[in-house]
Amino acid sequence: MQKEGAKIGHSFGASVPRRETGEKITGAARYINDFSRPGLLHAKIAVSPHAHAKIKSIDTSKAWRIPGVKAVITGEYYPVLTGSPLADRPPLAMDKVRYYGEPVALVVAEEEYTAEMAALQIQVDYEVLPAVFSPSEALRIGAPLLHEQLAAYERSEQVYPEPGTNIANRTRIRKGNMEEGWRNSEQIVTVQVRLPQSDHAAMEVRCSIAEIKPGGKVSIHSASQSPYVIQKDISRYFHIPLQEVTVHTPLVGGSYGGKSAVQLEYLAYLASLAVGGRAVKLVNSRELDMVSSPVHIGLESTIKLGCTRKGKITAVEILHLFDGGAYSDRGPIMSRAGATDCTGPYRIGNVQCDSLCMYTNHPYSTSFRGFGHPELTFAMERAMDMMADRLNMDPLELRYMNAIGPGDTTPTQTLLNRSNIGDLPACIAKLKTMIHWNERPQIETNGHLIKAKGICCFWKNSNTPINAGAGAMIKFNLDGSIHLLCGAVEIGQGTRTALTQILAERFRMDDRKIEIRMDIDTDKDPELWKTVASRSTFLVGNAILQAADDAIMQLKKLASIVLQCPPADLDVGGGRVFRKNRPETGVAIEQIANGYTFPNGNTIGSQVIGRGSYAMRHLTFLDPLTGRGNPGPEWTVGAQAVEVELNTRDYTYRIVKAATVIDAGRVINPGFARAQVTGGMSMGLSLASREAFRFNPDGAILNRQFRTYKLIRYGEQPEYIVDFVETPHLEAPYGLRGIGEHGLIGMPAALANSLSAAAGVELNQLPLTPEMIWRTIHDSV
Repeated sequence: MQKEGAKIGHSFGASVPRRETGEKITGAARYINDFSRPGLLHAKIAVSPHAHAKIKSIDTSKAWRIPGVKAVITGEYYPVLTGSPLADRPPLAMDKVRYYGEPVALVVAEEEYTAEMAALQIQVDYEVLPAVFSPSEALRIGAPLLHEQLAAYERSEQVYPEPGTNIANRTRIRKGNMEEGWRNSEQIVTVQVRLPQSDHAAMEVRCSIAEIKPGGKVSIHSASQSPYVIQKDISRYFHIPLQEVTVHTPLVGGSYGGKSAVQLEYLAYLASLAVGGRAVKLVNSRELDMVSSPVHIGLESTIKLGCTRKGKITAVEILHLFDGGAYSDRGPIMSRAGATDCTGPYRIGNVQCDSLCMYTNHPYSTSFRGFGHPELTFAMERAMDMMADRLNMDPLELRYMNAIGPGDTTPTQTLLNRSNIGDLPACIAKLKTMIHWNERPQIETNGHLIKAKGICCFWKNSNTPINAGAGAMIKFNLDGSIHLLCGAVEIGQGTRTALTQILAERFRMDDRKIEIRMDIDTDKDPELWKTVASRSTFLVGNAILQAADDAIMQLKKLASIVLQCPPADLDVGGGRVFRKNRPETGVAIEQIANGYTFPNGNTIGSQVIGRGSYAMRHLTFLDPLTGRGNPGPEWTVGAQAVEVELNTRDYTYRIVKAATVIDAGRVINPGFARAQVTGGMSMGLSLASREAFRFNPDGAILNRQFRTYKLIRYGEQPEYIVDFVETPHLEAPYGLRGIGEHGLIGMPAALANSLSAAAGVELNQLPLTPEMIWRTIHDSV
């Protein structure tokens, strides 16, 4: 397989247009909620008004009396527990509810408005139970238990719940000698941070359509990042042969991890089952999308950091309490990610970390862009800035001298090399120049306006399952063009276009001669684990190179007969197979891609179809006591900065500039790469400056629409500066590294560091609103 050192042609490294651009800008692109047909039924859910309550009874009689209602079901209709890594969540609540907005019943009707009206008529008699609304509260001895049967839940991944508590998972990291580390620490700082739950805020709400065909075959259409997981889970929980379940995913209107979870698909299937298999559509309203479906995880964290007087970090002790909400979903795995990369990209010999995923009576959490890393980075980078202040040291210099690199080990004791860690010092050096760090004071005062810069470093490992993999297939057409089949979902990131560039580079052909559909069909497309973790181009890209090599071998074998020479003497490029020593002698691919016919009519060969697959290599489980192991193939590293202007009269502020440098390995499509990183930076600044759920004392979300849940607006965007370092990752196609999530990761930390410098106080809680800054300065109670 050709990777590092391959000749880079015109396709790889070019900012070619996205394949779906025409459909999107003309409005022709179709998303799940655009699909309709005669006879399609509609479903709506009734949800809990309480955060924690026992279900005493459910009265559905009023709903049934509404004309057009075809089915009303509750949790007793199909009692099953779903979820990964812990099967702890019923599709519809049984016995009790555990968060405000939890689905308790489902109505199916001929019209959407009828289903919605009937859902409002469902009457539930609740007995309200004591609730817990923070991870630290949930950890206390005697706290109300959310899951009394925790010990009995089925486990599907490496996860360590603690029955009799609200701990869904605990990951332990033990590296080095903590006593020695503290003994060598001449300066110690301790910081406590808090990041609340928030929303994914994708433009497209979650939506699913289910139908059970007369022969028993189940068809699911879903806005999802995980069509193959949906297929497996529908088969697993409802006892349907896997080959009888087909999942279709067209273009997805944004996700950021929120549509990797499986939720509405279960409900849509149950709705179809209840009406004899008819097709049923279930689509969230914006309000339900925010409160009923899974959300972005929260964190409470304490970091104790030790350092010598000269700035060498000697020890760190960390306690992460992640707010996983009412059910586990990806929360336990995100808490594991918070442990495996807990130190940030720094060389630290003595590490102790306990990372816990806590059950609370908040909405349950699922994957979010960065997968626990924006949270762990915020905690670690606030500690780094406080240590630099304690040492009276340049915060950028402190990071540079402790930057992790080849020969160092991660918190899980994985040995690093140039390929799997890249070059963080180069990122820091480039950032320093980009933001003119030494050319202007870090803090500038002009009357009541204070300008300040804040910086941070970050890293991210993918934390995928050890067997995560992908397949790819390429089919040659009569004219020498190619159809590329793979399972990567297009969620707005441009992956499917970038994958055609990888294939075009391998064949040294025009990428416009490669066709790739934008929809996924699990019956036809080779499987991809999930379109998450910035792993699609890595996993599918490697599978594509395997498929390309398979096809090239077939082409050379056939051409060797036509050209009467050994296959080893041949090369492929420019739409031809030709002799290496005599390039003018060759045959066009279109003449042999579907077999070759000699002048006398004899035919050899047939359609060339290349197949390839790839799975993660050399990954291991983590030791449950020490965390030792290899959680992923490589770490993407980078450095970021934010410049703010703070108004000390009212503590409003303007974000002036934001900068990012990432070691991208090799950049496939510069336009895509910069857009991805810039989008992540904007999302990170929005998250840091204003986004958070506001709960009332009973656990109900108050800001459940975009009028009250504030997002960063166009006029508030700063100047964005993005650049790359390129240190190839040898295991990846052409040396690339994942960068889809990374623009977001350090933005909250960099913004907090800049505002802390401007305000002269330590700002350790998100979101960084003017009120929060004022209260930190003036009202410490």
